[in-house]
Amino acid sequence: MATEQTLLLGNLALRQGYITEEQLNRALELQERSGSLLGDILVGQGYIRAFDLYRILADQLHLPHSAPQLPALVDKADFKLARRFEVQNLMTHLFFPLYTEDNKLFVLIHDSQNPQVEKKLAKEFPDYQLEKILATKRDIKYLIESCFKKQILRDSVIGLFYRSPAESAVRIFTSPQIIFFFFFTTLLIFSLLYFPQKTITGLIIFFNILFLSSVVFKFILSVKGAYHEMRVAGTAAAMEKLPEIDLPVYSILIPVFREPDTIEQLIEALRQMDYPKEKMDVIFLFEEEDQNTLEAAKKANPPSHWQFIVVPPSQPQTKPKACNFGLAIARGKYITIYDAEDIPEPDQLKKAVAAFNNHPDNYVCFQAALNYYNASDNILTRLFTLEYSYWFDYLLNGLDALKMPIPLGGTSNHFRTDKLRELGGWDPFNVTEDADLGLRAFSHGYKVGTLNSTTYEEASNRIPVWIKQRSRWLKGYLQTFLLHNRRPVNFIKKTGLRGWLTLQLFIGGNVISSLVAPFFWFLFIYWIVTRGAGLNPHFYGPVLYIFL
Repeated sequence: MATEQTLLLGNLALRQGYITEEQLNRALELQERSGSLLGDILVGQGYIRAFDLYRILADQLHLPHSAPQLPALVDKADFKLARRFEVQNLMTHLFFPLYTEDNKLFVLIHDSQNPQVEKKLAKEFPDYQLEKILATKRDIKYLIESCFKKQILRDSVIGLFYRSPAESAVRIFTSPQIIFFFFFTTLLIFSLLYFPQKTITGLIIFFNILFLSSVVFKFILSVKGAYHEMRVAGTAAAMEKLPEIDLPVYSILIPVFREPDTIEQLIEALRQMDYPKEKMDVIFLFEEEDQNTLEAAKKANPPSHWQFIVVPPSQPQTKPKACNFGLAIARGKYITIYDAEDIPEPDQLKKAVAAFNNHPDNYVCFQAALNYYNASDNILTRLFTLEYSYWFDYLLNGLDALKMPIPLGGTSNHFRTDKLRELGGWDPFNVTEDADLGLRAFSHGYKVGTLNSTTYEEASNRIPVWIKQRSRWLKGYLQTFLLHNRRPVNFIKKTGLRGWLTLQLFIGGNVISSLVAPFFWFLFIYWIVTRGAGLNPHFYGPVLYIFL
């Protein structure tokens, strides 16, 4: 609601020509609905630059403003003062203690009326008088990132490993697994040398049963998912009951790498999101070597409160490492990821908040559906679209309906931020970090649901790109399969039979099916051409029917 101070700020901006009367009235109307600060709304809507707003605020409140003297303040800053607080604490309340002088503590603040900031500073620095300096969100975030950069980078790379080595893909094969594979390979070679026909028959039977089990499992999921499809979380009715004043800050991580041609499209899609703009904590994550994408993003002229972060170079240079860096500085109660080519439906964030509100706290994530906007390019993109429709509309909904772990997609998964940090974030050494995170969350007693919303992205329309992408997915699924099978008994205890079946038949089944399918196709074609000459000893009775 508009207070006298709010109206004064709006009128000052109006009189000085920064905004129009129509923009002021619109901002006041939005404030009535969302309960946000008028200044944040004006900046979020793009009506005024953050620099100009804080110059007006500084004059109104008779406080110094950081912008004219920011370089000097940075040079003078004593980072030890800020390190007495947690990164998330500083980010959530947007303040940064700079230095002390003559029993005074100089501190950058975003909201001069935030009592939480004064309380926290008084507790940590009881003997100092507080001297406030107004600063934009971007300036405060920049200082926090600069202060904690090394710590955040270290945690982004090896945080999960030090927290829980058994859950990290830093090392894929454990000693027991190496020993098992060594003895299994030795036994297989021995059997092929001395019992070739029985061994080949046994292998064919074994892989046929695995292939059939995976197909039957997916069929069951499909049937269940078809019934469950219309009852997934995030309905329009639940969203309409959600007053904007209750909507929390929502962080959006955008890891990009060498994507200058699509970044403008995503920025425009984010502008169209049906969510209070001042409550969207948008964080772009660039790699240091990728100046082209950074320049393209700047040219798209995004709102001034969105944050551009250049992730310091280190190995591995992966998307999950960048996401972990963003997670450390995210301010939102909830958090999601979008890729550069994504076009999420405008109401997706609201649907996610409604889903979290209508489910117990043990729901840590909701996965939105993914599909393609370039389905008609060629036969490859058409097949991709069919596959994604089947995967997200039926298979994942089937897993959701049967209360099984859901391997997440690489984008549009919406998390409770505190729970995601508790889980250790993403594994930067796993190339399908999303699928791994879905299983890890389930093994910690959390649930993942599906969200009734779609994000559209660009399908690969060239076969070499498709092969590279699919190879990476299968490699990541194999990593995840091996990682969670390190201690199979312990995994069953944590996840139950349903979790174990998902790991073996859904994660492992996808890898094994892809490996043996070409061999089976060859046998089938050979059988048609030769009428089974030479294959009869290996295919008889039930084995033949399973194979068919």
